[in-house]
Amino acid sequence: MDAIGAQDVRAFEALYDRYARLVYSTAYGVLEDAQSAEDVVQEVFTRLWKAPQRYVPARGKFFSWLLSVTRNLAIDEYRARRRRMRNERQIVDHAASAFIADESSPGAFHVVEMRDQRALVREALATLPPEQRTAIALAYYKGMAQSEIAAALDTPLGTVKTRIRLGMQKLRTQLDEQVGTREGDAPLRGEAAASTAIDRGRVGEAEEPA
Repeated sequence: MDAIGAQDVRAFEALYDRYARLVYSTAYGVLEDAQSAEDVVQEVFTRLWKAPQRYVPARGKFFSWLLSVTRNLAIDEYRARRRRMRNERQIVDHAASAFIADESSPGAFHVVEMRDQRALVREALATLPPEQRTAIALAYYKGMAQSEIAAALDTPLGTVKTRIRLGMQKLRTQLDEQVGTREGDAPLRGEAAASTAIDRGRVGEAEEPA
């Protein structure tokens, strides 16, 4: 730790090689999620490198201190994740309720009745993972830009962009056949049917260049 305090990269690498697996297993025991545990490992060692003076030898062994820091960060992440999940559920529930109540939704289909439109959208949204559903709901129903969504969900902008892109692709795939089949003689394919159902809304307008 003295060497790390002097910004010795080799000392840091040696410490990482010795304790990274232990830090990961400790974080995973709290979070039960591999990606979240890896994020905690990164945060623990980033903090250690930037502020090695936080470890005070007189207060106890380094091993005990490291595990304590890991557990605290993992618990913080667990609580933050639960808050995000609650917020996402509330946002999606509100968006679905607002859509059902709004008979003049600007994203109306022109190939099916409004009642069928709402049913199709609700069914399609229900098939998406919660994080994708939330991002699309915020963009479509709230008209929020992707940077605003990232701030509201405390999520990296790149992650929000990926969630919206993947979610829209899944919605297009599902609605393509449903909307095209209802329109008449020949089902619409690919982007054509999907744009009828989705792209008249505000998701596309909310997207920002990478």
